[in-house]
Amino acid sequence: QVQLVESGGGLVQPGGSLRLSCAASGRISRIYAMAWYRQSPGIQRELVAAITSGGTTNYADSVKGRFTISRDNAKNTVYLQMNSLKPEDTAVYYCNGDITSYQPMTSTYSRRSDYWGQGTQVTVSS
Repeated sequence: QVQLVESGGGLVQPGGSLRLSCAASGRISRIYAMAWYRQSPGIQRELVAAITSGGTTNYADSVKGRFTISRDNAKNTVYLQMNSLKPEDTAVYYCNGDITSYQPMTSTYSRRSDYWGQGTQVTVSS
């Protein structure tokens, strides 16, 4: 009942910038924290940045000072502005949401923290 759709990935040279977007849709009642993760081949998926419903943020040490996470609650969208990109930032980036949604089969609301988008590829290379 909830979909997360990422966009904005692509190929960029070292030192360049990209802005990722993740839009949540469906029978959404409330969105709590949202986050960006990334995964490279052979490496476990890792947290990149997260933001609470109140706007509190946290970042992986490897991206502090270069990446900025933000959200537009009116649009149910979270963004990741990535500056000063490095080759080691190359990965598939996934959006994650902690969301309460309406379940029509049971006429109830339920909260899950494991909503994921399909991923968007970011490649940093000259």
